[in-house]
Amino acid sequence: MLKSCYRLKSPKDFRRTYQKGKFITNPYLVVYFRKNRQSNYRIGFSVSKKIGKAVVRNRVKRRLREICRLNESLFPNGWDFIFVARVKIKDASYQTMEKSLINLMKRIREKK
Repeated sequence: MLKSCYRLKSPKDFRRTYQKGKFITNPYLVVYFRKNRQSNYRIGFSVSKKIGKAVVRNRVKRRLREICRLNESLFPNGWDFIFVARVKIKDASYQTMEKSLINLMKRIREKK
């Protein structure tokens, strides 16, 4: 489980990141990112009802949280990230999800 200080929680922060941030996509995920004024990174997750019922949505979020927890070194301090799951992710394996997330983070680092 991600520590509370690394979680993006308030709707205001989500809205700000969606509106003022940039994004990168792949077939499984969309990641919105923007610089914040804090000393650490924050991560949020969004999984819509298009993905499936609550059990499926929660499984996707749990897997994404665990991938982020195990790969903390990918996230630079001072940034907010929101991972939005796409429909194709519900059939993806854990390894596929992990490769997808790592690939997006590498692309973000190249873009900065």
